[in-house]
Amino acid sequence: MQLPLYMWYEATHALMGPARALAGSTKLFCNNPVNPLAHSPFGRGVSAACEMFERATRRYGKPAFNFKDVNVDGVAVPIVEDVIWTKPFCSLLHFRKQFVRNAVEQPKVLVVAPMSGHYATLLRGTVETFLPTHDVYITDWTDARTVPLKDGEFNLDNYIDYVIEMARLLGPDIHLMAVCQPAVPVIAAIARMEAENDPATPYSMTLMGGPIDTRKSPTKVNLLAQDRGIEWFKQNCIVKVPLPNPGFMRDVYPGFLQLSGFMAMNIDRHIEAHGEMFNHLVHGDGDSADKHIDFYDEYMAVMDLTAEFYLQTVDTVFVRHALPKGEMMHRDKPVDLTAIRRCALMTVEGERDDISGVGQTKAAHDLCINIPAERRAHWVQPKVGHYGVFNGSRFRHDIAPRIAAFMADSAKGSEKVTKKGKAALKLVGA
Repeated sequence: MQLPLYMWYEATHALMGPARALAGSTKLFCNNPVNPLAHSPFGRGVSAACEMFERATRRYGKPAFNFKDVNVDGVAVPIVEDVIWTKPFCSLLHFRKQFVRNAVEQPKVLVVAPMSGHYATLLRGTVETFLPTHDVYITDWTDARTVPLKDGEFNLDNYIDYVIEMARLLGPDIHLMAVCQPAVPVIAAIARMEAENDPATPYSMTLMGGPIDTRKSPTKVNLLAQDRGIEWFKQNCIVKVPLPNPGFMRDVYPGFLQLSGFMAMNIDRHIEAHGEMFNHLVHGDGDSADKHIDFYDEYMAVMDLTAEFYLQTVDTVFVRHALPKGEMMHRDKPVDLTAIRRCALMTVEGERDDISGVGQTKAAHDLCINIPAERRAHWVQPKVGHYGVFNGSRFRHDIAPRIAAFMADSAKGSEKVTKKGKAALKLVGA
């Protein structure tokens, strides 16, 4: 375990503090309207350079959703963010609408955010798209470095437990939406609920860009896991949280390593984007610079994952391919996808996804053989990468309407299934 790596990261951040402060004061000096330099190309260049340095060396805190209101049928309805369920490693947020006149009950959607290094606010655009027409909930995962050791471990089995608990809290008239990494624990949770004939089984699940079977169209991420093996990840990716963090001595996969990996995959694109931001700042193009800042404020905010969750996920999903092989276990019970019969299934993929290749999410249909054909749907969105599967204009205009229509149809279908089930019970005298 590499405690020094995290300590060096913390020390470097602390040592850069004076330089960040100097950069900030220099920027203020060069931006001051009474300073002649502020109106010169040199002054604007120095100010832009100082801002770029400060942003490159700062630590980005957890962002907020900051939803104030939402337009419902032409009326601005206030939004209240409630925490309705909490555990050491996750809270369940409800974006509750207030003062809706002549309100019609909206479909309930639980968005299961990825636990892959970024905060749930990475799905702000996803939530915002569904807020006007749906009653939206989202999982808010906790940064592992803030969870004391006394609160125990958190692994993939715990993740599945959490999903089941939340589904039971909100269900059965609930739709689950899993974005990327949660596709596997969500479909596993549904399989366990169906195997036990759980009455809280959701109406539907929508899996978006998820690694159901990473043997199909393997990406760089998938190939790295297969080539390295789980022992390499244990030795090179797991560190202990240093003081003064509440999670001192907890084994984690640190967010800064995950962010480095994300950046390295498309380093040319990130360098180009930052070059464009510098030019926008120099030329006073505030709107374009703000768009860049908003994106990277979110992208650079990362959280640590518990080592046991990270390693179990890598081993189960990327190394052993346990789910598509029918070998995945939850606790001591098998995850049998053929048990899924009532919950409808929709899969969404991006044509240019370099994280979860085309076909990896669709594989769920080949495994869930007992879901009726009329309760399935699949969509490949042209010209989008991984991020575009759940955010951006194509998501809002092409993907989200299809998901909404699928959820509406699956709810109607679920009511028919329930009626048939009750009739069958009467026939057998139950």
